Amino acid sequence: MEAPAAGELAAFQKELRTFSLWDYGVFGLMLLVSTGIGLFHALSRGGQKTPEDFFTGSRAMSALPVGLSLSASFMSAIQVLGVPAEAYRYGMKFLWMCLGQMLNSLLTAYLFLPVFYRLGLTSTYEYLELRFSKKVRLCGTIQYIIATVLYTGIVIYAPALILNQGPGKVPRGLSAGFSLDPHSRYTFWTFLFGGTLLWLSMYGVNQAQVQRYVACKTEKEAKLALLVNQVGLFVIVSCAVGCGIVMFALYKDCDPLVAGYISAPDQYMPYLVLDIFESCPGVPGLFLACAYSGTLSTASTSINAMAAVTMEDLIKPKMPTLSPRKLALVSKGLSLIYGTACITVAALSSLLGGGVLQGSFTVMGVVSGPLLGAFILGMFFPTCNTWGVFSGLGVGFLLSFWVAVGGTLYPPSASTMGVLPSYADLCPLYNVSQGANSTLLYGPLPPQTPLEQPERPAIADDFYAISYLYYGALGTLSTVAAGLLTSCLKGSAGEGSKRPAVLWWDVMKRPLETTPEEDTAGPQKEALDSASLALGFGGEEKSLLAAGEAALPRGSAESVCTCQALDHGCFHLLRETCV
Repeated sequence: MEAPAAGELAAFQKELRTFSLWDYGVFGLMLLVSTGIGLFHALSRGGQKTPEDFFTGSRAMSALPVGLSLSASFMSAIQVLGVPAEAYRYGMKFLWMCLGQMLNSLLTAYLFLPVFYRLGLTSTYEYLELRFSKKVRLCGTIQYIIATVLYTGIVIYAPALILNQGPGKVPRGLSAGFSLDPHSRYTFWTFLFGGTLLWLSMYGVNQAQVQRYVACKTEKEAKLALLVNQVGLFVIVSCAVGCGIVMFALYKDCDPLVAGYISAPDQYMPYLVLDIFESCPGVPGLFLACAYSGTLSTASTSINAMAAVTMEDLIKPKMPTLSPRKLALVSKGLSLIYGTACITVAALSSLLGGGVLQGSFTVMGVVSGPLLGAFILGMFFPTCNTWGVFSGLGVGFLLSFWVAVGGTLYPPSASTMGVLPSYADLCPLYNVSQGANSTLLYGPLPPQTPLEQPERPAIADDFYAISYLYYGALGTLSTVAAGLLTSCLKGSAGEGSKRPAVLWWDVMKRPLETTPEEDTAGPQKEALDSASLALGFGGEEKSLLAAGEAALPRGSAESVCTCQALDHGCFHLLRETCV
């Protein structure tokens, strides 16, 4: 049948697809099951009585459940919706993300994991206090909480796009993505450098992930958990990219976004599900349940991690006499508060431009990128001091924030980003005048009037136009560079320049695992080892320390560490309650 003339198009409208009652029923059942599982584990065996139980599972987990948990935290609605949309618009190049994830897993396993695991830290930002000062730790904690609230809010908002359905050529493969142009959205080099550092900031030093792998019973199990996680990430990304390629092949002549069937690129995947499973009631609801369950996993991880760092970094130092049971109750109260904050951010996330995937990675890159730089300065550069890390964090955050805001206000053009061509020449139109006996007509939709583009400054097509995956790398590298420069100018001498031996090579001298005979000594033996490490003692000095005869400078950070560790059999360093 011929396409209708332009004047006849007024009698036709696009056919809208919506979820049925069966779909909502399947979705509601998933929510009930998830709620029941959570209540069962919270109430069985008397619940979680201590913060250690609540945050790290008493550090007795094996590799498989922890690795699957790490992968599941990535399987949020952002990936279910965002990755297929990116593959649809930019092709298979997004598969190079797996390379960045693999390099991240290796660097995390051999550089960052051993430090956090061997120091026995619950909050990663405890390390910043051990290495620099309490103010640096507080700065890192606040930056982390802000980033996580924003990121989790976007994660919670993403599934709402599924319920908000409103009115070429085969994509190029991996061989077309080796351009060195930083303005290209996705290239091999974008994922190799930008993607690796972005994922390293999310896995290497991010509280939500570190808290999971330090819950393993041994360091070897923790490394295996990262390997399991890597396999899971590869499967998730590959399947999501595959969905995007299938969508492009199916809709290349009738792009749902160009045709106006959907209002945002993140709605491509829900549209596909509603389209191909239109005659299967309940199946679209299963997809909806999948997206929301992924969101629940990510949100619960982030909220729990924020409660952990708040407890360790802000509450315990101020209220050291609280009992473990009261601390656990406070932790759960903090989770409720942060959950409310994340929902509030989700309500504001509809203002985002560029899609939920870009929005979430931008938030993590701008805030977590400089934090990764701070940890690199602390672990691998002995000359870096408190002044250096503060200046580095400031420069890194401001620079990455500047380019992110500029890129949001002046987004790059489709040609600059490399969007694949798509059309709406063969879209079906629904004749509303004939009701149930309607006939589908195929033809081009009426042209849409383009919006008037605001005047763009010269910097908009230069600095602001770099790929969003470089935001984190920009923050990390500028933090390291500014931190080292300031430290050299300020000098390493003075107050706060000498901290306990927590540089990477110092921590790696600690024994990997204790023997059964050593384990029989209990917490006091572990505390002695920790205190000796902090003081740099060994041999005879360690024996004198065990006998209580070692000479300790009164009031020094090392003395506080030793006093606290030996008196209480733990390794929470630098507590001011011990003098």
